Amino acid sequence: MTTETEVRERIISFARDHFLHEGFSKVTLDEIATELGMSKKTLYKYFENKEDLLRAGVEENLRKVAHEIDMIAGSGDSFAEKLARVMMLIGKQMSRLSRGAMLDMQKFTPELWKQIETFRREQIFDKIGRMIAQAREENIFRSHVNEKILTLMVINCIQGILNPEVLSQNSFSAEEAFRIIFRTIFEGALTDDARKNFHVFDSPLTNI
Repeated sequence: MTTETEVRERIISFARDHFLHEGFSKVTLDEIATELGMSKKTLYKYFENKEDLLRAGVEENLRKVAHEIDMIAGSGDSFAEKLARVMMLIGKQMSRLSRGAMLDMQKFTPELWKQIETFRREQIFDKIGRMIAQAREENIFRSHVNEKILTLMVINCIQGILNPEVLSQNSFSAEEAFRIIFRTIFEGALTDDARKNFHVFDSPLTNI
């Protein structure tokens, strides 16, 4: 027998995929209920409204991403592999969200978008900074590299390039942008030995 938790998770997963692909404003609860083969009344049993459903999907996804980043950061992989895997994880998540859906979320659910931005700043950027600082202690960078400047470069690239406005005005994808940003920044910063491990960037996102 299907439990209420399973029903709720099924609704969240289905709706999240539609919201990320088509945009919050373009998907209705009627459509979601019809495609799931349930009544709209059933949806309201679990969620107050459409924004509540979107929030549930986003927050669940953020929890999963935070857990995966913690697992990567705590692994025994080299710094280059850890950082590349974190970046590819972020790129994979970004690639699920269409440009139109990002703009749609900013316009119609600004508080939720603010929550995502806070997550990026406090969970992702902070952990990237810690990994880079640890790499400096392990002498992975060339001697002239300042890790604080490097961290700021990474964060500003993410904020300045991987945002709805920039992506909507260019033909490159979030994945392509990540690959170029981090190859450009880190291949020049790493020592020769550390750079050998950076081949992980050649892997497709589905393998990360």
